[in-house]
Amino acid sequence: MTRPTDTNLILRALIVLGLVAFGVWLTADRGLLTLALDADRSYISWVIIGLYAVATGHWLWLSHTLTEERKRFAALEGELRTERPDLSGLRQGLIGHFLHNWEERGARGDAGPLLTAFGDELANRHALGHFASDALLKLGLLGTIVGFILMLLPVGDIEEFDPSLMQQLLSAMSGGMAVALYTTLAGLVTSTLLKLQYHMLDASAAELATRLAVLADVYLTPNGAAREAREEGSGDAP
Repeated sequence: MTRPTDTNLILRALIVLGLVAFGVWLTADRGLLTLALDADRSYISWVIIGLYAVATGHWLWLSHTLTEERKRFAALEGELRTERPDLSGLRQGLIGHFLHNWEERGARGDAGPLLTAFGDELANRHALGHFASDALLKLGLLGTIVGFILMLLPVGDIEEFDPSLMQQLLSAMSGGMAVALYTTLAGLVTSTLLKLQYHMLDASAAELATRLAVLADVYLTPNGAAREAREEGSGDAP
């Protein structure tokens, strides 16, 4: 009995996206989101949120395409388990590209290099998301530096000690500290969320590549045990 193929990755992605949207709505409803954005005079928090929204859209699209690949794999697995598999309808996506290359080499020999290329193509699709996750964290750290610079600028303008100016000085310094803290928080939260989202894709892609490797070894290679057993069974039939 085989393990069912997960073809509902996009549904799980939509659930995660719903939870993220609920968290954003909750912070906005409590006034925390507006407070953080208004206090950031560097506007780095806006850049962080915009980049996260774009990267999340890219992640959602990749979830859809990977779900389609898993559906094609499920169709391929079902065809190979039949007596006379018909692979002519599986000519789309990376699965179709893998089958095309395998047939081009004569449907013989080790499929290892083709499987390695298949896994690399899946992983390369996620490279932009991992870069965006690191960029979000770096932007948060940049906001920390900018915030400290803004906090220390009023100190450099002091020419003589005047107690009446202390309140203005502390107010200006607190504004710079707010920039540092809010941008750091925005970078950490969005970077962590994006890493989690793309970890879902990485895990699903790795499982798909592993299962395709097993399927190819069993059914597609000339010395596959399942293929030999099937051919022997059909040859012994009256």
